[in-house]
Amino acid sequence: MRTTINEYATSRDSGPYGITAGKDGAVWFTEQKGSRIGTINADGEITSFSLPTADAGVMAIISDRNGDLWFTEYNANHIGKMSPTGHFTEYKLPTVNASPFGITEGPDGAIWFTEINSGKIGRISTCGEITEFELPDPTAFPSYITSGSDGALWFTQNKSNTIARINMLGEVTEYPIPTLNSGPVGITNGPDGALWFVQIMGNKIGRMTTSGEVTEFQLPTANARPHAIISGNNNDLWFTEWGSNQIGRITIEGVISEFPIPTQNSEPHGLTICSKGDIWFAEQCDQIGRLIIDWNN
Repeated sequence: MRTTINEYATSRDSGPYGITAGKDGAVWFTEQKGSRIGTINADGEITSFSLPTADAGVMAIISDRNGDLWFTEYNANHIGKMSPTGHFTEYKLPTVNASPFGITEGPDGAIWFTEINSGKIGRISTCGEITEFELPDPTAFPSYITSGSDGALWFTQNKSNTIARINMLGEVTEYPIPTLNSGPVGITNGPDGALWFVQIMGNKIGRMTTSGEVTEFQLPTANARPHAIISGNNNDLWFTEWGSNQIGRITIEGVISEFPIPTQNSEPHGLTICSKGDIWFAEQCDQIGRLIIDWNN
């Protein structure tokens, strides 16, 4: 396997954070500092759309089954929606200063998200109806969220050091992480049907079955500070290493590889995989990165 990393400059002070592969074949990303949604094509050409709300603190982003973009506005306390042509709709959360962060599409077709400061999980229907579910520990700091293989939503609780599950009725189950104070952040449904997550403080990648059984894999690089994680196409997963300025890969057997990013201190956060199999990632240093894989070498 041979890899090449290309980087593309965004506008100054844009601060790319979240990123997703759109149904239109483009890659979409949030500009956390610039309060915009950007898109980049295969040639590296970038177009940006300004949000209606200034200083929204736009963070995570997904593309739903209909091709619309949904994203969290951490500062503005909104869930945002944008069509691929740039039409925006914003939905104010019922809870004040909830600080929405992670977001995913649920098995029910609704959009589910975490509220870091309120200790709740939110659900918004495609027509904008919002429901909020209180968590057992309001200080747990729910971060990223994903749809699991069991028909439920799974999310990391950064401060309580747990992985939690919420079903369609809002019932919550929590599972502890063996490593203390591990700081779980990113989470995804793996190619093996298990939940895979990163430990930004524990410097590990975790794997949890839907029954709560945990396996942990130590990263080769000290203080890598892994942040986000996604499933790949070859029984593997990919993740960003915010602290060590690398993109990481782990197979479902636990074999880890790391790939340095050319720009120093690039602050990689979100990442996604496009239809061609390339790994795209957001660099808060005002760049979008693209890791191209040649599996024949």
